[in-house]
Amino acid sequence: MNEQRKIVEAEEELEEAVLIPVEAYISEEYARAERDRLWRKVWLQAGRVEEIPEVGDYLTYEILDDSILIVRTAPDEIRAFHNVCPHRGRRLVDVPPGARNARGNRGRFVCPYHGWSFDLAGRNLRVPHEEDWRGALAGCKDLSPVRVDTWGGWLWINLDPEAIPLREYLEPAATMLDPFHLENMRCRWRKWGIFDCNWKVAMEAFCETYHVETTHPEFNRFGSFRGWSRAQGLHSHIGYEAPKEMDPNQAAKLRLGERGDPRIATAEMQVYTWEMANTNTTRTLVEAALRLKDELPEGTPPAEVMRHWLASARAADAARGVIWPEVDPEHVGKSGTAWQIFPNFQIGHAVNNMLCYQARPYGYNPDKCIFEAAVYELYPPGEEPQTEWQYCEPTAEAWCYVLSQDFSNMAAVQQGMKSMGFSGAKPNPYMERSVANLHRNLAKFMGTGAPRRLKCD
Repeated sequence: MNEQRKIVEAEEELEEAVLIPVEAYISEEYARAERDRLWRKVWLQAGRVEEIPEVGDYLTYEILDDSILIVRTAPDEIRAFHNVCPHRGRRLVDVPPGARNARGNRGRFVCPYHGWSFDLAGRNLRVPHEEDWRGALAGCKDLSPVRVDTWGGWLWINLDPEAIPLREYLEPAATMLDPFHLENMRCRWRKWGIFDCNWKVAMEAFCETYHVETTHPEFNRFGSFRGWSRAQGLHSHIGYEAPKEMDPNQAAKLRLGERGDPRIATAEMQVYTWEMANTNTTRTLVEAALRLKDELPEGTPPAEVMRHWLASARAADAARGVIWPEVDPEHVGKSGTAWQIFPNFQIGHAVNNMLCYQARPYGYNPDKCIFEAAVYELYPPGEEPQTEWQYCEPTAEAWCYVLSQDFSNMAAVQQGMKSMGFSGAKPNPYMERSVANLHRNLAKFMGTGAPRRLKCD
């Protein structure tokens, strides 16, 4: 545990340019080593608390050779276990073919092989013909527990019994994101697929703003999207630079159209985001943006347009029972637009919606990963949608146009990294510091692949 605490607390600025070796992306040996050195040592986001509201509700989380069973054992208690019978190793709960995970409700878990049964707390209830063991099973017939905790409305698991507590692991991200009350948001949609790239390539496609100008050129007509990236110990976060005439604390997730009339540009950008990305906005925000040209005179300064837009949307949501959290503008500015939670989860937060990404290995093939994304927002009490994970191929038809632009880079990057002409990734020290920070921390767990100072002599 002390070693993990040192990793969490370590901090460097990473201001100098670095080169990242390719082994972390393409080496099968590295991919196999990740199981024991990384995935069995870190806290992993495994689901949402609202997915298991009733006693007996359960879901599974799969990570390489390990399957974890997360169960609500009481109204105020959640436990987790290795999804394996201690008798002969048969999984207790199977993931349905083609599904992301298993989910359901049971009063007990019965092994389909020989009928060993367990209560919700993992205690063995029955071993057929137990007398044949002559008492030798005492102390080794219950399910093996797994550490589980909650934060932000998510369920988190850790396979290492000596790991530091979740809250300590998540800092400073947890403190920065607590005021947004992410636990109150619910999924508008959630999708997953099997992609032709390493999980790190997938996560890195979304943890920086450097790519926006080229990968998403349609957004350029709305303004400049230059952004920053900062290391925060194990984690990192990113944000956009504020326009010169705007209070930097207002440069939050909800971007204002900067070019031309900000009333019109903001409305156009919101409509485009809603229709072509289906992320990072809500119907209320779109409608409030469309009202700007009628509610504000031409020539209204951008900062005033921003304040009016958000106030109008907040009031419209409140009228239908959706209450936004009150977050100090200075805190909004400091929090940025998205946090990268080590190793494989990103939270793109705002006061009334969020976009989250996660990627995991697909077996031990370094060229493939399981990629998933979910969009959340606030809903009136009792009107939250009941969404399910939807399997989608990485196409514009399945994911919307803007995300497909990102997907177009992933497989091409994975193949390009194998080229004899590629010496290693060279992230932008200012805008892509999150990439360097990911590999700096990976190297501390893996013992190899640390970024080194970039010298192209």
